[in-house]
Amino acid sequence: MLRSAFIALSQSKKLRAFSERSAIGRKLSGRFVAGMTVEDALAACRRVNREGIAVSLDSLGESVTSEAEARASAAIYHQLLDAIQEEGLNANVSVKLSQVGMDFDPALAERIVGEMVEHADAADSFVRIDMEGSPYTEATIAMTERLAARFPGRVGTVLQAYLFRTEGDAERLLAQGIRIRLCKGAYKESPEIAFPLKSDVDANYVKLMKRMATYSNNGTGVFCGIATHDEAIVEAMRAFVREQHVPKTAFEFQMLYGVRRDLQLRLAAEGYNVRCYVPYGTQWYPYFMRRLAERPANVLFLLANLLRR
Repeated sequence: MLRSAFIALSQSKKLRAFSERSAIGRKLSGRFVAGMTVEDALAACRRVNREGIAVSLDSLGESVTSEAEARASAAIYHQLLDAIQEEGLNANVSVKLSQVGMDFDPALAERIVGEMVEHADAADSFVRIDMEGSPYTEATIAMTERLAARFPGRVGTVLQAYLFRTEGDAERLLAQGIRIRLCKGAYKESPEIAFPLKSDVDANYVKLMKRMATYSNNGTGVFCGIATHDEAIVEAMRAFVREQHVPKTAFEFQMLYGVRRDLQLRLAAEGYNVRCYVPYGTQWYPYFMRRLAERPANVLFLLANLLRR
């Protein structure tokens, strides 16, 4: 019930406009959003890197409506890729297709993302094409495949464990050596295409992460991201890789900025690869509401902070 309510609120244009302009909204968003500017994001990246944790930088924004807006979004990513290279940061970037024109011109979106991946290739970096709701799933995977054929190892995407189709999609991408970020999923989906029960989503997630960690094509594995804050799943992964003698270098745990920092630091101290997704920007509202939908503890944390104020 709470999850559905916050997902619905994430789509409210009026509440979004008010929240993104209000001082209290910006204060609350600071729990999960690194700031409003590129420099805010880079400063957060430097801090996280000093803790032995890699970063994926995400300039927040989605559903642009013109080529000018799409190109403006892309320019920020090129700025981030330049900064990553110039400063030697342990970081890459993550981009949503709807923020580069996918909704009105898929060919434009592919050209723009292709330019980003080409830049990442020259800068010895990586672009993660983020996943949105199910209407984007096939187009996102197909675009990733085409770009990965041009720039092997420089582009990957995200799969969501709550979708029935994800097991087949994982096999499809692994066979091509394409890196996957596996998450549970943060959008409202129909029971015709997605597991409605959390227990089923969790079970599918564990099955898929084990497959990804042990996948081999003629002795070659695929480095993938296990994106979860669920400590039971993290412990299941740790136990599994010990039992199967999977090296810690074969995968990474991925978590979000402001969520389970204690767990991130503990895993990094134990020698696991850990990557923190660091989002920033003025268009933070939809992202923020999806974080509240994912985890009720986040709501309690924010309420406690408000009461302290």
